[in-house]
Amino acid sequence: MAGPTEASLNVVGATSASGVAPLTTSAGPRGKGAIWPDESVQFADPLTGHPVRRITSHVSIHHHPFFFVPCFDRQMKRLIFVSHRTGRAQLFAEDRPTRQLIQLTDRDDLAEWSIHPSADGRSVFFTAGTGAWQLDLDTLRETQLAEFGNVAMREKGMVGAAMGTTALSHDDRWWAVPVRAGPVTRFHLIDTQKGGSAVILERDTIGHPQFHPDDTELIFFAGPLTNRIWCTSRDGGRVWNPYPRRDRLQWITHEMWIPGTRELSFVDWPRGMRALNVDTGAVRWLTRFPAWHAAIAPDGRHAVCDSTVPDRGIHLIDLATGAATPLCSPNSSNAGSHWAAPFPYNDGPVEVYAPQHTHPHPRFSPDGRCVVYTSDAGGHAQIYECPLCEMSAPP
Repeated sequence: MAGPTEASLNVVGATSASGVAPLTTSAGPRGKGAIWPDESVQFADPLTGHPVRRITSHVSIHHHPFFFVPCFDRQMKRLIFVSHRTGRAQLFAEDRPTRQLIQLTDRDDLAEWSIHPSADGRSVFFTAGTGAWQLDLDTLRETQLAEFGNVAMREKGMVGAAMGTTALSHDDRWWAVPVRAGPVTRFHLIDTQKGGSAVILERDTIGHPQFHPDDTELIFFAGPLTNRIWCTSRDGGRVWNPYPRRDRLQWITHEMWIPGTRELSFVDWPRGMRALNVDTGAVRWLTRFPAWHAAIAPDGRHAVCDSTVPDRGIHLIDLATGAATPLCSPNSSNAGSHWAAPFPYNDGPVEVYAPQHTHPHPRFSPDGRCVVYTSDAGGHAQIYECPLCEMSAPP
């Protein structure tokens, strides 16, 4: 890993064991550059027998970014995640060659679901307090790119727009950040190269924005839960609703672009996954398997999903046939009883208890050779990866 030398960093004791080892309670030093040696554990999944590696082992909350946000850079030099092991949420990285865990921030105001690693491996973008920040992964220097003033930043709650996720274009040039300001959400667009922030539109709610993986001019964002799928041009000059919700029973959620197409995948909960062409409005079924959070593979041919009520484990889905194949069984607590009921939001907001670190949120690596997920099956949320060497997944 480039940046601070090992001699300049703090090191704490490692955890090593065969089998599913117990967690460690060592708090260790705090601060930028602190290192925890490899604490990973290898085991066979009890349901499928596939190999699994638990990446983190400290008795505290850990999670990777939300399922449609990459946790790796394109070259997979680092895996970026959040750890609470110092007593509050901080950015960490696993250096892939050494498996050392390196603390990247030392803040008391990190918005932990806002993080977005750059594809080139040089930066992580995040919001903290009422500002937008860029972390240089070589020097660990933090640069403030925008200050939003006296604002709430996020809506109240634990789900959807309340998480505060952000979007980065595939060329790392443009960063889109929803900011809650009074009764509206302002969609800020930040130029990461030249600097500057502009509000491209205001809406009643803006959640889970995503740049198209091939087109920096196209952004998806989630609107109200009763009419969720919206798109905008990068300058906000065109805003449209390519798929209005069909009826009061339909529950649309967990969208993600399909690379190489103009289609947006979404979960039609709990009936399966569908694909929407945002230009024509054409919709087709991808699978009837009850996918929950469903991430699309880099080649656009497969999806990986978790499941709930009931929890059937993580599955790989062949998007050509709709067939679902079990991969592993996270056995996470999947907090959120509202998922077991019909669509609950027709008559307005509903307060739900659904801490996101209790959900697996599986995600493909950039090379398509492994799946990363989170599970609190051991009592504290940890990060895991499952290789796909023997599965019918992207090469």
